[in-house]
Amino acid sequence: MKKVVLYILISATLFSTMEVLLKVAGNHLDAFQLTLIRFLIGGLFLLPFAILEIKKYHTVFTKKDFIHMLAMGVVCICVSMVFFQLGVENSKASTSAVIFCINPMFTMLFAHYMTEEKLNRRKLIALAIGLLGIVFMINPLNMEQGNTFLGISFSILAAVSFGLYSAMGRTSIGRLRGITQTSLSFLLGSLIMIPILLIMDRPIITGISTENIWMVLYIGIMITGLGYLFYFLAMEASDAATASIVFFVKPALAPVFAVIVLHEVIGVNGLIGILLIFIGSYINLREQKNKKKMIHGEKEMIHEEDNNKGF
Repeated sequence: MKKVVLYILISATLFSTMEVLLKVAGNHLDAFQLTLIRFLIGGLFLLPFAILEIKKYHTVFTKKDFIHMLAMGVVCICVSMVFFQLGVENSKASTSAVIFCINPMFTMLFAHYMTEEKLNRRKLIALAIGLLGIVFMINPLNMEQGNTFLGISFSILAAVSFGLYSAMGRTSIGRLRGITQTSLSFLLGSLIMIPILLIMDRPIITGISTENIWMVLYIGIMITGLGYLFYFLAMEASDAATASIVFFVKPALAPVFAVIVLHEVIGVNGLIGILLIFIGSYINLREQKNKKKMIHGEKEMIHEEDNNKGF
């Protein structure tokens, strides 16, 4: 249990520094370029762990698997994370961080149509509270300085599309495993990003210097690499519901880094929004836990009935 808590704390802390570093790095590098570099580095960092995972579980890939992971990479990197970077650059880091944390609620929405995880009353309540939290964070009638409608829109689109990416991953994680499909989807998505940048005449390496290389490496290795590694280690040592506590901790922790490092000011509406998203995330987490207990109980009943029949 101590190991799981440690994994979650490390992952949540690393993820909570993401928006601050991306905002600073965005002043030096192009949004598309930075997205490509950080996920290429992150995917390569996770690759050795993915190879070990493949050997451990004797994973066999099909053509369909690679197409699936390629589609995941396109949704995650070419769509979601580009929107995310643009959202960070066009709004306060604290705002984009908290809005992005609602992505697990969009995951359950997409999962309703893509998996056997169906929506129920509690999940809909969690989603409604989370969306209300976003409204308070935006405060459209009196938007806080540093936030823009464009930045907010990009952040919401990032959360929605990352929810789709996560739901896509749930359909295959049982067989392909978390680290494996994450590493390969990152690398495949990064490969697709290269011709996109060339067509758009955006830089790939230009702009990286001795002054900002440390930020690029931290974002790629620490946040995108180690952050996801510890997230999946927490999942492997417990379950998906427990590991998702990472996104439960981040709404409280990320704004603190934004205030300390970027000197951002969070108003009353922002605090109410954070609280509402926190409550929505908690309801969603409890629902996942309850579902796990219910499935476990059903399996035990079936096992007991089989034993009785055998007797």
